[in-house]
Amino acid sequence: MDIFQWNDRLRLHIPALTKDWERYSLDDRVAIIARWELIRGSIPDRVKEFEAAINRIQAELNEEDSFERSCALTYEIADFASRINDLQIWYRRDQDVESRRHT
Repeated sequence: MDIFQWNDRLRLHIPALTKDWERYSLDDRVAIIARWELIRGSIPDRVKEFEAAINRIQAELNEEDSFERSCALTYEIADFASRINDLQIWYRRDQDVESRRHT
């Protein structure tokens, strides 16, 4: 059973439960939580990676004279910032999964 799907935008696997949590066997729930803990542990590194990309783009933006290119770079920064926000939501989501550990 593999309920985790690769997300290209976030560059990690995210859970895609196909049924209610309680309908998974206890063994499956334990396996899901264990795998999620490993994935969740990689989220801070992914955030750092995206922050570094923002910093590189910002440096390029500071030197850019073309309005059109500046707009494109600003869009790229916003996209990475949105990814960071989504990662932070997934990171906090662990609290929901963790609370179900013993159910």
